[in-house]
Amino acid sequence: MEPDVKRSIPLGLKTAYVAHYDPTLLFPIARATSREKLAHQLDFDGHDIWRLYELSWLNPMQQPMMGLAVIYIPANSPCIVESKSLKLYTNSFHQSVFDSVEHLQQSMQKDISAVCEMDVMVDIAPLNHAENFAIQTLTGVCLDDMKIAVEHFEPQADLLARCPSGAIGRYEFYSHALRTLCPVTAQPDFASVYISYQGYKIQPESLLAYLISYRLHQDFHEHCIESIYSDLAHFLNPQSLLVCGYYTRRGGIDINPIRASSKAALPEHTPRLLRQ
Repeated sequence: MEPDVKRSIPLGLKTAYVAHYDPTLLFPIARATSREKLAHQLDFDGHDIWRLYELSWLNPMQQPMMGLAVIYIPANSPCIVESKSLKLYTNSFHQSVFDSVEHLQQSMQKDISAVCEMDVMVDIAPLNHAENFAIQTLTGVCLDDMKIAVEHFEPQADLLARCPSGAIGRYEFYSHALRTLCPVTAQPDFASVYISYQGYKIQPESLLAYLISYRLHQDFHEHCIESIYSDLAHFLNPQSLLVCGYYTRRGGIDINPIRASSKAALPEHTPRLLRQ
């Protein structure tokens, strides 16, 4: 599905909120545009997990229903959904009647799959059955308590350094310090990053400095995580690598890009963190 050339990306524009179901509100963004800019072209597995906290619709009695939704978009889909368009799309449910939760789920799955040009999965949970939305914490070494001098606020892969020992092992690091900018509005986006790999040990201070260097970088969430994955995979040449981004909520939606060197390296569960 190619974007309609007569339409502009809704992000950053003043838009009217439609109260009745309208799948044409969804707007695709091609992944290839940003992937062509990656410093290192690498294969990876993964998906993007979108969690929606403000889902509401009407049942056949016109009684308002509320739920939580999770959207799973494969990382190899040709397109992603522009986040504001998804918000406008889900707002169009508010005065729309759906026969059942399954009817809403199937409608969302069909519409978003058409935009992404690949089958996506949608799960909807009622508010009293939302165990997967419980707040959790990350495992591994937190980088944020390290004291470092910061000089770069645009991505600098040459900040990365290995530990002199050259030891090979399995390492886990995370940081809550990732901040990037929306490529359209330049509004800040905050995220926690989790990195797990099998390979040579990286200097933790260098990894923190590298992550901080994204502070003024403008790109979509998915592409920022892919850039981090690409740089780490090239620098470490690891036996396995997993990079997860947990972006904070905006407009009732949080976005979690997950990238891994293989399906075996993908996590079984994507936690919801405190800021989400």
